[in-house]
Amino acid sequence: LEDAQFESQTKAKLGNSEIRTLVDAVVSEKLTEFLEENPAAGKLILEKALSASRAREAARKARELTRRKNVLEGSTLPGKLSDCQERKSELTELYLVEGDSAGGSAKDGRDSRFQAILPLRGKVLNVEKSRVDKVYSNQSLIPIIQALGCGIGDEFDITKLRYGKIIIMADADVDGAHIGILLLTFFYRHMKPLIEGGHIYMAKPPLYKIRRGKVERYAFSDVERDAIIADMGGNIEAERYKGLGEMDPEQLWETTMNPETRTILRVEIGDALAADEVFSRLMGDDVEPRRQFIEQNARFVENLDV
Repeated sequence: LEDAQFESQTKAKLGNSEIRTLVDAVVSEKLTEFLEENPAAGKLILEKALSASRAREAARKARELTRRKNVLEGSTLPGKLSDCQERKSELTELYLVEGDSAGGSAKDGRDSRFQAILPLRGKVLNVEKSRVDKVYSNQSLIPIIQALGCGIGDEFDITKLRYGKIIIMADADVDGAHIGILLLTFFYRHMKPLIEGGHIYMAKPPLYKIRRGKVERYAFSDVERDAIIADMGGNIEAERYKGLGEMDPEQLWETTMNPETRTILRVEIGDALAADEVFSRLMGDDVEPRRQFIEQNARFVENLDV
């Protein structure tokens, strides 16, 4: 068929449909022969086909997760979401809160006019090691996808975003930092425009409450705690928060949720890229970079959480 004269003679004798049948037969025979001689290549082709099939199925699930008539009639909003009253997305905030205990305090302490609360369900998936269909069907991520309403991956539509600010509020400890990195990696990998548009924030809860009589102040680090104690003088009580769940609603509002007094950090694309690179190194499939990191940094560990 590659010879021009043979091809011309063949076309003169056969119709177009017959030529296609002949070509298909030759290709099929050659492909079968190739795959028999190269099983590794055949396995790779099969894996690519399965991956494409999973991606299509995942895209279909993503469409189903976020499909609803309009913002006011959303029937697919997650059950644990405590939504806000405001409907203009540029005025609203969604707090992603670690655990039901902190979620309850945040719900009671929030300003329900513009602040929504979504307690995280179960362990956040490590998307670095997960197929796309596993990501879109994960029970810890589905509520986030549903609540945001803007789709995911190729289905993402920023115009359908329900909240102008998405604020990750986790405990100020190793576990909280881990959850924050997992969520940032998820947003970076599957909802990157949210970071590029400046919609993702990290809340900064205090580590200590320092009290002298009726005067209370909060510290966000050991250094700040020592400075406050020195400034306030003697008869000081310093309480370290083990988690957000230990704060009552008033304290959580005052320190972490009140727009006039809170500290929230906007996540820039460089921050997410750095987090993704660190996470790939420490949680990816390649063992050698992880081993090198541990060998180089083990001596600097002061508080080991095991």
